[in-house]
Amino acid sequence: MAPHKHIIPTQGLHHVTLTGAGRQITLDFWEGVLGMPFIFEQPNLDNPEESHLYFDPGDDRLITVFCDETREPRKGNTPIVPGAVHHLAFEVSQAVSIHLPEKLDSLGIGHSGLKDRGFMTSIYFREPLGLLIELAAYKFTPPAGVSRARVLFEAHRIRVANGDLSISDIHVADALAKLAHSNVPSLSNLDAKK
Repeated sequence: MAPHKHIIPTQGLHHVTLTGAGRQITLDFWEGVLGMPFIFEQPNLDNPEESHLYFDPGDDRLITVFCDETREPRKGNTPIVPGAVHHLAFEVSQAVSIHLPEKLDSLGIGHSGLKDRGFMTSIYFREPLGLLIELAAYKFTPPAGVSRARVLFEAHRIRVANGDLSISDIHVADALAKLAHSNVPSLSNLDAKK
């Protein structure tokens, strides 16, 4: 699809706002379990009966939660219906991901165990109101000046050309080899043209 003059050019995710339970329950999960600093609070400007808590997930964006003391934690999953959020994924380092199962076990939080997704590892668990949370760790570091999205785009092209079902380590490795020095000219190439 070619760029169109009527598109709205987004520049990244600004924030995600969730409907939470009580204030302390919210703090205990987002700051207490996930370690996101609680950076400010104000009333929900559209519903002053609720407070609005803001957390820093670590990438200069925001996770915000509308809190209401009448809402309690509940067992089970949030409804999976068209238009609903299926899950939120937060990035962690590979060094952290290796220890997530034992960390969640020590906190008494049920989880999926680590899952290998080819280009990343993931673990899933639920927040107090049933929303599925994923902690994901990329298995690669992109070359300088190359975005992860570009590496995954190239890995996808390689996967499709190979007729493979999903991106695996080899597709990422081949994409990294292709992109590693693609923006740096070589004198060897100039000498070969003489």
